[in-house]
Amino acid sequence: MRQYYLWENGWGRFCLVCEQQALVQLYLPGEKMPEEETCSPDSLMLDAARQVDEYLYGERREFSVPLAPRGTNFQQQVWQKLLRIPYGETRSYQYCAEKLGKPGAYRAVGMACNRNPLPLFIPCHRVLAKNGALQGFRAGLEMKIKLLCLEQSF
Repeated sequence: MRQYYLWENGWGRFCLVCEQQALVQLYLPGEKMPEEETCSPDSLMLDAARQVDEYLYGERREFSVPLAPRGTNFQQQVWQKLLRIPYGETRSYQYCAEKLGKPGAYRAVGMACNRNPLPLFIPCHRVLAKNGALQGFRAGLEMKIKLLCLEQSF
């Protein structure tokens, strides 16, 4: 059964989605939120929301909640690589494709980043174009810039 938890902080409104004691989706401010009714959050959702708040206010660098993102095999491989990008650092789509052993798949890496259901937890905002230029972000480039600036200032 899917559970939803909506909350707000100084960054905006967020929504966590949980299934079988793992996070499956995080909606960021500016994204269309599910129209489901909110539920009474369980301890996992409260902990995950607390960790998101701590991260956004510069008090946390890593997350420690169970994740269960749904995606293709290739997307799962990309997301696993993204989890290895250290806080405050960036990588290119090309670099990620090469690390997957598929150097020509940098556009597919970009699409996997776009389809990442758990931004922040799986740090797709840390992936840039080969020349360092900002590319798309599901919640908008302004949010991506804010997240990159946050991590540079820690």
